[in-house]
Amino acid sequence: MTTASMIDSARRSLGPVGAFVPISFTTTAPIDQQRETARRIERAGYRAAWTNEPVGGKDVFVQVAVLLAATERMTFGTGIANIWARLPQIANAAAALLAQAYPDRFVLGLGVGYPQQAEVAGREFGRPLATMRDYLARMHAPVQPPPPDARYPCVISANGPRMLELAGEIADGAIPATRPPAFTARARQELGPDKLLVMCLPVFEDADRGRAKAAARDNVSRAIARSPVSAAAALVELGFAEDEIANVSDRLLDALAGYGDADAIAAKAYEHLSAGADHVALMPVAADVESGLEQLERIAPALADLS
Repeated sequence: MTTASMIDSARRSLGPVGAFVPISFTTTAPIDQQRETARRIERAGYRAAWTNEPVGGKDVFVQVAVLLAATERMTFGTGIANIWARLPQIANAAAALLAQAYPDRFVLGLGVGYPQQAEVAGREFGRPLATMRDYLARMHAPVQPPPPDARYPCVISANGPRMLELAGEIADGAIPATRPPAFTARARQELGPDKLLVMCLPVFEDADRGRAKAAARDNVSRAIARSPVSAAAALVELGFAEDEIANVSDRLLDALAGYGDADAIAAKAYEHLSAGADHVALMPVAADVESGLEQLERIAPALADLS
C-alpha cells in the first residue's frame, strides 16, 4: 500500500466526524464499562473513536486493542499516544500489530504532552520539536525480533507552526487540539492536500446555551493555562489580542470550542471541515463518563448530513 492510498483509506474509515471515548481523570472505568461505551458510540453512528493517554494508569495501545475487539467496524485512533510512555520502537511495534490485526481500523496519533508527564516518566522534557523529531526517527530503527509487517497512518499533535511543519515533513499528518478554524485552514495550507488533518474539538452540549458557554470558558481557560506561552503565541499569530487570550473573550471562545445544543456543535464541526480538516474528533467535556456519552448520543443525529 502506498502512502497516498493509506491516507485515502484512513479518510474513508474515519469519516468526517468522530468522538473521543469519554473518560474520568480521577478514576479508571472498569473494562466492561469501556467496552459498552465504545459500542454505544458505534451504535450512535460514529465511524471513529479516539482515546487519550496521560502518563499514568493506562496503556493506550492495550485499551485500543480491547475496544477494537469489542466493536464491529469502528476505527480507533490514539489522541494521543504519549511519547514518554514507551520507547519509539515499541510504539511502532504496537501500532503495527494493531494495524495487522484490524486492517484500516487504526490511526496512530503521537504527542509530546506536557513537562509533568515527562517528569512522571523520569525524563527531561527538553525541546519538544527536537524530541519529537528524534522519536519519529527512532521508531523504525531495526530491532530483533522485527515488528509486524503492517503500515498505519501516523499523525502528530501539532498546535503551533513549527510542529505543524514537522508533521508535514516526516509524518502522515497532524492532530491539533483546541484551535480555531483559522488554524485549520493554515494547517491545511502547510500540510498540503496529501496529508491527514484531524482536528480535536472540545464540546459542551447543553440545551441551556448560557450554562454550556460558562463550562466551555472554564475549560478553555484551564487548557490555555497548561501551556500559556505556546498557546498565546499561536493565537496571537491568528489575530487574537493578548487580553482576549488572557480573559478568554467571547470571540476566542466561539473559535475554540463547540457549545450549546447539538446543531450548534455540528455547525462548529462543519467550520473545521470547510476549512480543510479531513476529520473532526469531538471531545465531550463532562462530569463523568456517562454524562459525556449521553452528550455524544444527543449530538449524533445533528451530524447525519456530515456522515
